[in-house]
Amino acid sequence: SNRGQDLQVTVEIDFEEAVFGAEKEVEVTRLETCEGCNGTRMRDGKQPPRCETCGGTGEVRRVQQTILGQFMSSAPCASCNGEGVQITDPCPRCRGKGRVTFARRISVTIPPGIDETATLRLSGQGEAGPAGGQAGNLFVKVRIRPHQYFTRHGKTIQLQVGVNVAQAILGDEIELETVDGAVAFKLPQATQSGQQFRLRGKGVPDMHGGDRGDQIVTIHVIIPKELTTEQRELVEKLGQTLGRDLAPQPTHKGFFDKVKDALGV
Repeated sequence: SNRGQDLQVTVEIDFEEAVFGAEKEVEVTRLETCEGCNGTRMRDGKQPPRCETCGGTGEVRRVQQTILGQFMSSAPCASCNGEGVQITDPCPRCRGKGRVTFARRISVTIPPGIDETATLRLSGQGEAGPAGGQAGNLFVKVRIRPHQYFTRHGKTIQLQVGVNVAQAILGDEIELETVDGAVAFKLPQATQSGQQFRLRGKGVPDMHGGDRGDQIVTIHVIIPKELTTEQRELVEKLGQTLGRDLAPQPTHKGFFDKVKDALGV
């Protein structure tokens, strides 16, 4: 086949570039058609003469006589290596090969919403085919650098946010990071640790068109490891007003408890 080889490269992109798309450049070393001969392999691009041995077929046929009769076999022509032409005056630039190795920088359009399972195909950006044949394709895989705050699951972006005990109990106006920038968010009263909130349309777009996904924010109530004297006193006062209802409650009274009640002990 006269088709050129396919090539594959990997390009690294940021998390945001995977969400919104980007223009990137990749460096590719590939065989290209020689400009000195336009792939004919002859000096000044002349057409190579037909091989005299095989008449341009690239094959030599032989007739063998056996006891069963005549058999015809064919083999690649040794004079032209099966090519049907003879390079009598090779192009000095490519030394008669028709192709030259070049390093090229190629622009790649990264579509919004791409993930690491996708492979982009750039038609005709692979290696040039021998003897002026069709060029192969360039396949581009992406590697997405991890983000400091965000993780991604399909079209959903996830963010973990820490708040203090007072914010969780009383509610607060807080700022949340999104790929579009910081947004104001009203944290409701009595937010529980592990509670999740959905920011609609703040996720990843569909690579093949369609709406953006959502951002899921998981709240973590951070319990301080150390308290000042004043903080400890305040928390103790709060604890006294809350009571101890959260402690495990016995579901039924045991036999001795009933005896104590009966005796009024």
